[in-house]
Amino acid sequence: MFENEYTWGKAVLQNKTDDFDLKFDSAIDSIQNQFGKKYPNFINGEEVFSDEEIEVRCPSDTKILLAKFPKLNENQTKKAIVSAKNAFTKWSTTSYEARAKIFKDVADKFSKKKFELAAWLCFENGKNRIEAMNDIDEAIDFMRFYSYQLEKNQGFCKQTSHPNPNEKTQTIMKPFGVWGIIAPFNFPSAIAIGMTTGALLTGNTAILKPASATPISSYFFVKELINRVPKGSVNFVTGDGVVVGRTLIDSPDVDGIAFTGSREVGIAGLRKFSEKGSKPFIAEMGGKNPVIVTKNADLDKAALGVVRAAFGYGGQKCSACSRVYVQKDIADKFTQKLLENTKSLNIGMPWKRESFLGPVINEDAIKKFENAVKLARKDGKIIFGGNILKEKEHSSGYFVEPTIVTNLPEDHKLIKEELFLPFLCVDTYDDFQEGIKLANKTEYGLTAGIFSNDKKQIQEFFQKIQAGTVYANREASATTAALVQSQPFVGWKGSGSTGKGAGGENYLQQFLRSQTQTLCD
Repeated sequence: MFENEYTWGKAVLQNKTDDFDLKFDSAIDSIQNQFGKKYPNFINGEEVFSDEEIEVRCPSDTKILLAKFPKLNENQTKKAIVSAKNAFTKWSTTSYEARAKIFKDVADKFSKKKFELAAWLCFENGKNRIEAMNDIDEAIDFMRFYSYQLEKNQGFCKQTSHPNPNEKTQTIMKPFGVWGIIAPFNFPSAIAIGMTTGALLTGNTAILKPASATPISSYFFVKELINRVPKGSVNFVTGDGVVVGRTLIDSPDVDGIAFTGSREVGIAGLRKFSEKGSKPFIAEMGGKNPVIVTKNADLDKAALGVVRAAFGYGGQKCSACSRVYVQKDIADKFTQKLLENTKSLNIGMPWKRESFLGPVINEDAIKKFENAVKLARKDGKIIFGGNILKEKEHSSGYFVEPTIVTNLPEDHKLIKEELFLPFLCVDTYDDFQEGIKLANKTEYGLTAGIFSNDKKQIQEFFQKIQAGTVYANREASATTAALVQSQPFVGWKGSGSTGKGAGGENYLQQFLRSQTQTLCD
């Protein structure tokens, strides 16, 4: 049976958070002597280096060089595609039981060294230690849960009935071939590993391209996997998205793409990939996620849930809350509690125990923040934040204040466009129907939340909200932190291309196509 790793949650439940912190502190000490190393790519099972390199620097302190990775060109990327194509027959004919065992073994390896892996993540993309551990746990959960699903469904082979006893029939799900995996910076372990596991576990071969800012976490996964599968079954390539990513999408030898990133890039990739034929393109493409707070809400719970959802990992989650609609009757009280909670957030080095909020990912994010603040000051009212932090420990990193804005027009750019920043827009409404209407007024449909103690309102919210992953009265986080198996993560509208949730029972079948087989006596 599948069981979530749930490291931090178990530590809280068992009153062992001090033990968690001690192990994390030890892991931080142990990894720092590994900073600055050169790492290879993997093509056809072999290590590959290049003359041009990508420097991976810590966004909390850019003076820290974490690693160097190859910067591949188009021809090297094409070699990875060829190797994946050549490996397909051998890997796809490996039994589903053997494939599942490989990924369960890798999950066990990750579990044993999860504190070191999470410590790396703190430095690599700026997640605090709890968020980093959750990222690693999710990667472990994906490997185990998908393996469990493959075994439970017997490799997705099912006998079917036929009225003629002389005809024996069955349906079987078969892999497509070569998959390109294009992963984002914000979950460099969980999302990269989850998508790649989905492709490989079902018998496809894969080329994994991590985000250039965060290749370390997925490198550890491929390193663990590379000698367990036939040569070429999994390939690991780093480089510019306009070179490596484009080559994967343009190639006629790539049979499927799994992508997580912005809506603009995802839609453009989907159109390009499918312009010469129908091929699967699994895309999760962000959100502009709302929370409705009603006059029937527990305002303490609502304020805390919104702050955690909006500012956890600096709003750099597809599921982050970026819009709050508050009933006018309680707007002042809620806003006061929202400000109190936001003011209490500790902004610092994410690997430290006391830090809640670390840096944004890079200089481009800083520029986007500056532009958003200018617009907010021009067209609305900033009631908290709006500043870039450059003093003391923040001087060499990409630190900004969590920012709360009010008085924006309901169709304003800041309310409509995904920012991927710790930037929260607050608006008010009169009656509940208006609140739902405002929440649904978006091209996205990933996550949404409500705070109300009225059961009829909650039920109506669940019926009418246009989002794939929704929550009611969730103090832990109003819109984020979905758990594998329990809360399959799925986007509607412009947030996703398939309507099938990662971490859910339907996810693996996206990497497969059905064949009906008939044997006549």
